[in-house]
Amino acid sequence: MKRRFFYRLFLLGMCLIMMACSEKKREYIIGVSQCSEDIWRSWQNSEMQMESNFHEGVELRFTAANDDSQRQIQQIDSLVDSGIDLLIVAPNQRASVTPAINRAFDKGIPVIVFERKTDSQKYTAFVSADNYEMGHQMGGYIVIRLSGKGQVLELLGLKGSSPADDRHRGFRDAINTSFIEVPITLQGDWTEEKAYKEVKNYKGSLDDIDLVFAHNDRSAIGARRAFIERGVNPLPMFCGIDGLPGENGGIQQVRDSLLEASYIYPTRGDHLLKLALDILDGKEYQRETVLTSAIVTHDNANVLLLESDEVLRQAQNLDKLQAKAKGYLEQLAAQRTITLMALILLALVILVLVLFYLYHRGKASAQRERMVSNLWNIDASEVVEHYNDEETPQESSDEKQTENTSEKEETDDATEIKKEPLFIVRFKDVVEARLSNSDITVDDLAEAMNLSRVQLYRKVKAISGSSPNELLRTARLNRAYQLLLTTDKNISEVAYDVGFTAPSYFTKCFKDEFGVSPSDLNQG
Repeated sequence: MKRRFFYRLFLLGMCLIMMACSEKKREYIIGVSQCSEDIWRSWQNSEMQMESNFHEGVELRFTAANDDSQRQIQQIDSLVDSGIDLLIVAPNQRASVTPAINRAFDKGIPVIVFERKTDSQKYTAFVSADNYEMGHQMGGYIVIRLSGKGQVLELLGLKGSSPADDRHRGFRDAINTSFIEVPITLQGDWTEEKAYKEVKNYKGSLDDIDLVFAHNDRSAIGARRAFIERGVNPLPMFCGIDGLPGENGGIQQVRDSLLEASYIYPTRGDHLLKLALDILDGKEYQRETVLTSAIVTHDNANVLLLESDEVLRQAQNLDKLQAKAKGYLEQLAAQRTITLMALILLALVILVLVLFYLYHRGKASAQRERMVSNLWNIDASEVVEHYNDEETPQESSDEKQTENTSEKEETDDATEIKKEPLFIVRFKDVVEARLSNSDITVDDLAEAMNLSRVQLYRKVKAISGSSPNELLRTARLNRAYQLLLTTDKNISEVAYDVGFTAPSYFTKCFKDEFGVSPSDLNQG
């Protein structure tokens, strides 16, 4: 019993140690499906990744469809199958990608749609700037810049995407009351190369165009390249939308007069990740979030660029600090692993020592119990026969002297048994005659054996390895075992018959001795 207890205790400790050693399971896995891969989305992804550094246990899985709706559908399905906890998605086209988003939502995965809308209400939250307002603000700026009249080439965003539709409507509504005309409208797809090809291959004249309004900065720069190659002089003004910070971003292009104006389209990757974690943590959140924005012109471009450069510098410093912190944490994890492995080794050593101790203790106890049992169950006739055999001079004194050393080094208990076989028979008779007497003492047994208490104790201990009281209790329990098997007496009756004054104490002693309860044997 004790060995099983210590073994289970050790296993529990080992399990706790192994759990502590095991790598911490990531708390949340968030899939991010970007419709394309460009500087705007790279900036947004970096913001999400940076924000994730402040939340332990968050894993981000990014995909980019490169403006291919079918590819984005496959990527969304793959993210869902990989076991993500939440999906953040910017649909390439609202109609074609909607079914894939619906499938994710129907599987119980929260969905945050950002920047671009879908044709369904199956989403958890929507985050975007107001694309209609962007188009309307840019249209109002163009009306002022052209003094209310002139010709504009409009370069559309990806066909079927909600930002392109909303920016187009906002722009047209803003110039509707002016004398500005839009004689040329070309279809782009948000990429610089597509815009360049559309303008380069346009069959008509571009000489009368006063301003090009492109639905994003990259398209505006592509159109500008095409105008230069076509030899249009003077060049028209170019306006776009995105207003990204950093090198070759829209703010820098406005400062350097490559663009006349842009409109900041906030990335807010940090807001997206915080929103995702609020949803996963069951906190309150807004289902619809509209991000604020502003126009970038020559008047504010330099200030905005300085501010963005400072933000970028601080972000880079944070990245460095995060890298250092990560290194420290890895060192700490390594030290913790070494410490835990040392604890495991120590626990194994302790286990071996405990099991070794329990094994030898149990072995000695078993030998002692067998010796007592053999002594107690010895038959009187066998003892007499054995005694007589010992007294028969079968060996000469010379032969006895030639016995080997190992035979002379027998245990004290065995020697006493050979010397005093009749004593055991007599002691057994004395004990069994008094089993039912609960008041019997060692002094009573010694008096019956014509010995002093000390002499009885020493003699019994030397022969059996047990005290007289222990042999008395063993005899009572053995008698009780026989009575439970061979009579109809109940447990209380048997307890009293063998000298126990309390059945409950009898039950405890019985179970300690035989490993079973008296009720397991008693059928009465």
